[in-house]
Amino acid sequence: MSETGQATVVEPFLPFAQPGIGQEEIDEVVDTLKSGWLTGGPKVKAFEEGIREVAGADYAVALSSCTAGMHLALLALDIGPGDEVITTPLTFAATVNVILHVGATPVLADVADDDHNIDLAQIEAKITSRTKAIMPMHYGGQPCQMDELLALARKHGLRIVEDAAHALGARYRGRPIGAISDASVFSFYPIKPITTGQGGMLTTNNQDLADRVRLLSLHGLSKNAWNRYSEKGSAEYQVLAPGFNYAMTDIQAAIGIHQVRKLASFQQRRAEIAGRYDALFAGLPEITRPFVRDDIEHAWHLYPIRLQLDRLRIGRDEFISELRERGIGTSVHFIPIHLHPYYREALNLGPGDFPIAERIYEGLISLPIYPRMEDSDVERVAAAVCEIAEAARR
Repeated sequence: MSETGQATVVEPFLPFAQPGIGQEEIDEVVDTLKSGWLTGGPKVKAFEEGIREVAGADYAVALSSCTAGMHLALLALDIGPGDEVITTPLTFAATVNVILHVGATPVLADVADDDHNIDLAQIEAKITSRTKAIMPMHYGGQPCQMDELLALARKHGLRIVEDAAHALGARYRGRPIGAISDASVFSFYPIKPITTGQGGMLTTNNQDLADRVRLLSLHGLSKNAWNRYSEKGSAEYQVLAPGFNYAMTDIQAAIGIHQVRKLASFQQRRAEIAGRYDALFAGLPEITRPFVRDDIEHAWHLYPIRLQLDRLRIGRDEFISELRERGIGTSVHFIPIHLHPYYREALNLGPGDFPIAERIYEGLISLPIYPRMEDSDVERVAAAVCEIAEAARR
């Protein structure tokens, strides 16, 4: 018996997310293992080219994670101690951590209530003489208002590094995310639009930035493995900077080569699921469906609903528990940065500092949305949400 007094029928657990791995990826990984070239080789180059084309960018650099890409982008732009970088409180820890890693100060600007992306007016209010960059995050796969952000950056002489972890395949006013600002960084974590298990990619139209990121990603060496160990390579190299071990492996890239070829079909399926959810929730006043701007193409990495708590007798956590009892996995994106103990102390922040992000968070639930879901899975999730909401209705 559930907390709302309704009998529950336990069905097989439906996870919040699952990667769409097929035989093509498995065969490509096996081919890589048999080739003897496991890292920094031809598969990485092929994957970089696939992402570069999707992003519409001149350059793409494969990395060990999205976090690594954001870290190196800031370093390549000479952002460090004494500088400030403005970002959103409604994001994962990595977005803020990389600012701290370069010795700069994260400055949070509240989000817009509709699309949950960083609010332009809030950004401008936080700009000081120390501000060097803005790091927007495309929440759930919906692009930020990039033209307005670019205008604001130009006005104040700032750089923009996009946390595009959710946004591979998304478009803003017809332009793909990946070649609009100084740099965009994508994630290939298992629940992202495509996956390499772990991994990330930085895209840019700036050759100097791309070259610097590539250099820093492999210990600051003047030559990578491909240039040193291939048939025409040379063992001679120089260390030009104190870099990092942030390179992607050929094993990861082997998965990504086929994943990026499937991106369009993956994105189409995600959009179909989002549309079905929208239709099934249309008459349910206890939740707010995701807001989508007219001038964007959504990547639909997330389908976040917001509970209207004033209409319910249970809170968000109880709602999630009810879904779990019905065998449905969910998540919350995100616990606002300023509510975490470390950032409260390190950045002198606390509850009440970013009221819109907090209000969104209180009712936020991310529902399953991934290409492997069957239509029956979508119907099951929607039916469970409707059942719980109706049973807990005030």
